Amino acid sequence: MEFDKLNSIYFLGIGGIGMSALARYFKSQGKQVAGYDRTETRLTRLLAAEGMDIHYTDTVDSIPDSYLDSAIKNQMLVVYTPALPETSEQLNYFQDAGYTILKRAEVLGRIADNGQSICVAGTHGKTTVTSMIAHIMKSAGVSSNTLLGGISTNYGTNHIQHENGDLVIAEADEYDRSFLFLHPNTAIVTSVDADHLDIYEDHSSMTESYIDYTNNVINGGIIILSEDVSNAIGERVNPYATALTYSIDGATDYFAHNVAVADGHYTFDVRTPNGEMSGVELEMGGRHNVENAVAAIATAENNGVSHDDIKYALNSYKGVKRRFEVVFHSPSITYIDDYAHHPNEVAAALNSVKELYPGKKMTVLFQPHLFTRTRDFAEDFGKSLSAADSLLLLDIYPAREEPLEGVTSELILTHVQSGEVALCTKENAIEMINFGNTGVLVTLGAGDIDQLVELIAMKLNSMAKIT
Repeated sequence: MEFDKLNSIYFLGIGGIGMSALARYFKSQGKQVAGYDRTETRLTRLLAAEGMDIHYTDTVDSIPDSYLDSAIKNQMLVVYTPALPETSEQLNYFQDAGYTILKRAEVLGRIADNGQSICVAGTHGKTTVTSMIAHIMKSAGVSSNTLLGGISTNYGTNHIQHENGDLVIAEADEYDRSFLFLHPNTAIVTSVDADHLDIYEDHSSMTESYIDYTNNVINGGIIILSEDVSNAIGERVNPYATALTYSIDGATDYFAHNVAVADGHYTFDVRTPNGEMSGVELEMGGRHNVENAVAAIATAENNGVSHDDIKYALNSYKGVKRRFEVVFHSPSITYIDDYAHHPNEVAAALNSVKELYPGKKMTVLFQPHLFTRTRDFAEDFGKSLSAADSLLLLDIYPAREEPLEGVTSELILTHVQSGEVALCTKENAIEMINFGNTGVLVTLGAGDIDQLVELIAMKLNSMAKIT
């Protein structure tokens, strides 16, 4: 099926961050777009405001009549997410009626294969690196289309297009081995830490999939690996592509050095195979984001962008929503929200807070994501969260999973060595935060903890007005 000949696209699970990026992409191509999602959110309301027909009931009667017209069946595509249950009434209708139905990952793969593509994979860091690359390319005037797994703060969207969008920039999702649908010209791998062990048999099996991903890079293409990834799989990646490495102060092809903190942001220099890039400024907090910036610099340089254009773009880069996002700042308290949901991500976020705000009491509100991830990494989560001076643990966000016997947030709590630790719910979390005795407040998690962010910000703003 050639996508340029399609008239209508219907999404099952349109409110997902990856699905909504595809929906916006097709809308930008002049297609009619509609879809179903289980829950109304701010994102689905935005999609509706952009002209997409969205509903929240999984029945055939809810599908717009124009999408049920058998006369347009050959001009219509149904896209679904693996998170959709097999019992979905709409999915079964489209299957039985003979519509063309593709998984989100396959659709992304076909779009990316249409021309040049840059794809970013990794257990963590991929959304930030992808958005950095997108911002650099757009700022440098490169015709590009980016599909993000987060909302860019610079552009307020997860689909960024410049001119005709000849170059496709996309995240390569390891969940369900989705990234194996991609065949990039440039592939980045930020990390291969163990995750999704509900899908992969073990860490080794997951690592093999990352190697398979690099083998999908076109002959003569480029593979860009972090130092840790290179140490883990560097000798086994695609031998028909050029492999490059990056790090902070490492023995790598690209590395940051002279890293300094000033007023909550970073300045640093970058050594590249083509010379020194001096005085790079990154407003986004987090030492791990300096390394992410080096990955973006390596990618941009190898795709023809000059050092001056890269530096200019990074200086105006504002980050991604929920990626070390400073939501509120006052002389007495700073509030940071982050998507971290893996022990290493949690550790990176909290270590960065301590570096940027030394000596300030840190209160952390964390929502575990998935029962299986909590079961598999409870001890590691406990160690990472022990960096908090005061810790509040929300209930586990189940996402696609059913509860597992004996797996609750208390499993993490038993491994935490912080001074102040308590369990809480979304309903009482805000009242349990001691705003008057906190220098830095951090919310962490990939579930619906984001619903608390605006409420916490409102609370802090109201407190600021009183004082």
